[in-house]
Amino acid sequence: MPELPEVEVVRRGLANWIAGRTVADVQVLHPRAVRRQPAGAADFAARLTGTTLGTAQRRGKYLWVPLSGSGTGFSLIGHLGMSGQLLVQDPSVPDETHLRVRLRFTDGGRELRFVDQRTFGGLAVEEAEVGDPEGTPVSIAHIARDPLDPRFDDEAFTVSLRARRTTVKRALLDQTLISGVGNIYADEALWRSRLHYDRPTATLTRSQAALLLANARDVMTAALAVGGTSFDSLYVNVNGESGYFSRDLDAYRREQEPCRRCGTPIRRAAWMNRSSYFCPRCQRVPRIRSGG
Repeated sequence: MPELPEVEVVRRGLANWIAGRTVADVQVLHPRAVRRQPAGAADFAARLTGTTLGTAQRRGKYLWVPLSGSGTGFSLIGHLGMSGQLLVQDPSVPDETHLRVRLRFTDGGRELRFVDQRTFGGLAVEEAEVGDPEGTPVSIAHIARDPLDPRFDDEAFTVSLRARRTTVKRALLDQTLISGVGNIYADEALWRSRLHYDRPTATLTRSQAALLLANARDVMTAALAVGGTSFDSLYVNVNGESGYFSRDLDAYRREQEPCRRCGTPIRRAAWMNRSSYFCPRCQRVPRIRSGG
């Protein structure tokens, strides 16, 4: 599933190609793509048609575009899910096999297409938080800010992380604590921090918590610089291009390859219906204290 760097790449593309354009018409080609629209596909199309799109915004893995020109206080929200793609295509380009939604614009230029092979992602027009200049949809207002957001509170994160009664990777994936981090970048940040994924958060020192946050921020910034991480053709930017950070991963999907620090083979462990990749030497399994 795309994580913060991949979604940010898409956001930047949308901000470049669709901001300020007015929607001429909307085609919904698969109802599941707008299943989060309570009144259905016709309502989704009606609410978008005639609106002018603002600058794309992001909160963690969610994207939204504030709408104006046909009522106020609404935004177009999108989640890519496992295989969703928001593509900006010339109208002459043949339709993609898994095209679900199409937006055409009054200027007749490139159209916006939502393509989703597995249909886990989706679009909706939602009411925005009252008085929010970013037009944040109400349904995602509870999601925490992410490490690349200038308003992210490092100190509050450090305090909250250490106060949680959980393990460190679970905490990193808690979108109410810190958003945008998924399995890939959690494993990468933990490797850089020399922390085992099952380390209890209560045992972290302030400096360890701060280092973990810094490493999460650094690895996602590095991934963003090369377009994110693509393992297949399902994640691409708005122009259909893949990201290249998979070449620079230190832990994720490197099972049995040597640790870049110490040479010990990277291990993979089953974890919460996923996998965790770690170095057994650099990231020691936490000791379990005996009672009494």
